[in-house]
Amino acid sequence: MSDLIEDAQPGMNAPEFTVAEISGAVKRMIEGEFGHVRVRGEVGRVMHARSGHVYLDLKDERNVLAGVIWKGQARKLRVMPEEGMEVVATGRLTTFAGQSKYQLIVEDIAPAGMGALMAMLEKRRKALAAEGLFAAERKRPIPYLPEVIGVVTSPSGAVIRDILHRLRDRFPRRVLIWPVAVQGEKCAPEVAAAIRGFNRLAPGGPVPRPDLLIVARGGGSIEDLWGFNEESVVRAAAESEIPLISAVGHETDTTLIDHAADQRAPTPTAAAELAVPVRAELSAALAGLEERRRRAWAQGLALRGQRLRDMARALPRPAELVQYPAQRLDHFAGRLPGAIRGLVQARQIALARVGARLKPSDLVAQGGRRLDGLAARLPAALSLAAGRKRAGLDGAAAGLRPALLRRAADQRRRDLDQLTRRFARAADRQTADWRARLDGLERLRQTLGYTETLKRGYAVVRAGTAVVTTRAAAEKAGALEIEFQDGRLPVGAAGGGSAGGAPGGGAPRKAPRKPGGPPEQGSLF
Repeated sequence: MSDLIEDAQPGMNAPEFTVAEISGAVKRMIEGEFGHVRVRGEVGRVMHARSGHVYLDLKDERNVLAGVIWKGQARKLRVMPEEGMEVVATGRLTTFAGQSKYQLIVEDIAPAGMGALMAMLEKRRKALAAEGLFAAERKRPIPYLPEVIGVVTSPSGAVIRDILHRLRDRFPRRVLIWPVAVQGEKCAPEVAAAIRGFNRLAPGGPVPRPDLLIVARGGGSIEDLWGFNEESVVRAAAESEIPLISAVGHETDTTLIDHAADQRAPTPTAAAELAVPVRAELSAALAGLEERRRRAWAQGLALRGQRLRDMARALPRPAELVQYPAQRLDHFAGRLPGAIRGLVQARQIALARVGARLKPSDLVAQGGRRLDGLAARLPAALSLAAGRKRAGLDGAAAGLRPALLRRAADQRRRDLDQLTRRFARAADRQTADWRARLDGLERLRQTLGYTETLKRGYAVVRAGTAVVTTRAAAEKAGALEIEFQDGRLPVGAAGGGSAGGAPGGGAPRKAPRKPGGPPEQGSLF
């Protein structure tokens, strides 16, 4: 009997725990002892999960504490932890049974002192500067007098009132306000979206595209201004195609957007002063320029007049210029009558000498003899020339007439052949057109004719030569004829007829009715 019972081993009466029981007990103990703690340490590994949660390690010289920031809490953090940053994390300790480890559920995290925050800011500034986002050659000049000014700021603060008031005093311009949060977790994404939104406006659209942007916020602590140190805001400011003025905080406050902006203003009011000139000063400057233009014009006219007068003094007087030619003219005028008289006398003497050598009677006789000789030779010359011309014309006509006749006949024959071919072609075209029209009319006639309707299962009922269209007309008719697609069938009006009915195609005779009996129902066929 004793062999059937196992021997008791020492320690067998200790209770047995499951893995879940042990994990739950440890979890309750840790959460009970460390329900809410603040832990100071250096941020080690940081991982941003695709779900939105942030996993990080807090470490010191020898130990590491795992931490997690849930997605909803991560969006509320003012400062996102970065590797190497010394922080103070606030949260509660718990366990993660899946890996048998304990971890800190971070509810809030802040830099451990101003030095840590400034160190992180300096590290970010150097990284962005190394990319060339703060380079001077990237900055654009501010327009002298912009038509439209875009302001990115809070619509409920005193900043926008100061900007509008200063613009109204200096030079009123059209202002577009893009409302954003200027601190907290929404600050950075809203400011970056506003800068990019203004740049996406199309010129000439329903909403005018600004010529200048002002990003403004009042003074505050470095934590309050931290949204303007975020990388997304700095990159949006550096990528802006519209010139941008940064007016964040007071004169002593410096954020990273100040380095990326095209120009930094110490205060929002100073940004408005940089944006537009003073209208009164501009009017005074224009008036001064106008006065200088008038003085320069008058002075130029005076100098040119003086120069003209100086040059006129070096010229001789008009009377002096005319005196010597007038004297020469008087001298030649006095010599002219004597010269004319001497010329006339010389010509008379020469004419008398020539006339003495000439005898008019001899000239007339010599001319008459020449004329008689030419008159005697004229008839013979005319008859000889006429004979030559006639002989030449007759020979040419004799040689050219057959060739001309043949050429004319060939030309007429070619013209006739050409006209014949043109007429034949025109006749063929006309005949083809008429044939096509006839074929079309024939097809239309066949389509509209009743024979096509008969092919679809219809029939035509006639009484003699008239077409029967009602039952009453069919009852009155003595004999009917039905036309089908393949022929006509004579029938009687009261029925009984067929193709083999009465001779001659007439209607069959009706059978005599029995006296006193019911009327006989006739057959339609």
